[in-house]
Amino acid sequence: MATKRIEKIRIKRKKRVRGKVFGTEAKPRLSVFRSASHIYVQAIADDAGRTLAEASTLSKELEAALKGQKKIEAAKTVGKLVAKRLQEAGIQGVVFDRGRFLYHGRVKALADGAREAGLVF
Repeated sequence: MATKRIEKIRIKRKKRVRGKVFGTEAKPRLSVFRSASHIYVQAIADDAGRTLAEASTLSKELEAALKGQKKIEAAKTVGKLVAKRLQEAGIQGVVFDRGRFLYHGRVKALADGAREAGLVF
C-alpha cells in the first residue's frame, strides 16, 4: 500500500515541477531521469518538440571513464558530457528539470557537473 501512496506523491511532484519549467531552442529544458543503476539527461526544446542533446551512464563515449566510479561521480561525469554537447551546439543556458526526483545526491551531482563544464542555469 505504501508504494501506491509514494507513486501518487511522485506524480504530483512531477506535475508541479513540469508545470513551471519550459524549454526553448535558445534555453532548453535539461530533463533528468534516475533509475536504480543509471542516470539519463536530455536537453529538450519544448517549443520545437525535439531533443537537442542527450547523455547517460550508458553512453559509449563514457564507457571507459565510468569504469570503477561510484554513482554520484558517474552522474557528475554525465553532466559534464551533456554540457559539452550543448556548448558544441552553441547553447550556454538551460532550465533545469529535476522531474519527480529531489534535488539531492545524483541529481545534484549531475547539475554541479554541468555547471562546472560551463552551463548556466
